[in-house]
Amino acid sequence: MNEIKVNCLSCGHKVDLDEAYGDYEGQVKCWGCGATLEIKTAAGDLKSVRLANLPAGSPAGEMDPVTRRFALQK
Repeated sequence: MNEIKVNCLSCGHKVDLDEAYGDYEGQVKCWGCGATLEIKTAAGDLKSVRLANLPAGSPAGEMDPVTRRFALQK
């Protein structure tokens, strides 16, 4: 399984997740700015990411298509 790479939605810092996060739903912290990201992965692929401190319906907390292109890297 490959490492999963996520760009922080707050600062853009690249967060590298090892294979232990291959099937995971929960929070990870950005080492660049300290933001908490809510992520969901399955079979080693990133399925969703949002800023944890924003409401789920908040447009700033969800990935738009442009953000998704940069956040979902493997």
